[in-house]
Amino acid sequence: MANVVDIVTDLVSPIVDDLSFELVDIEYVKEGRNWFLRVFIDKEGGIDINECAIISEKLGEKLDMIEPDPIPQAYFLEVSSPGAERPLKKEEDYTNAIGEYINVSFYQAVDGEKQYQGFLESFDQNELTLTVKVKTQRKTMTFERKNIAKARLAIEF
Repeated sequence: MANVVDIVTDLVSPIVDDLSFELVDIEYVKEGRNWFLRVFIDKEGGIDINECAIISEKLGEKLDMIEPDPIPQAYFLEVSSPGAERPLKKEEDYTNAIGEYINVSFYQAVDGEKQYQGFLESFDQNELTLTVKVKTQRKTMTFERKNIAKARLAIEF
């Protein structure tokens, strides 16, 4: 049987496409005693709460129609914008983030650090290059993508 994220992706993708939204991410996680099914959507100019409610309602209806229930335990369905610090998952996300300030977390420390923030200069299927601030100087660093656990847009302070 397919996992919950795959099932929900198949169900929600046509809904999102019909409304010309972008499906950014889906996660199914347990936090404390509760399970959460989170669907992150976006569009040019941003998503509002009414648009999230439309997706939530349509997805909920589709999930309720499936027998047997693909999600046997109780869960909370949340549909929202990915926010200002949206994750970078797809190649298109990285392309759109060229020149943007991002945060990159690693599976293992790189030069003694588990994460870096900087401006995304370039990327390809194997590497990602950032201009990072080290104390008072800017430094260009290249990282192997296979070592990157997560990448997201960040807000520079």
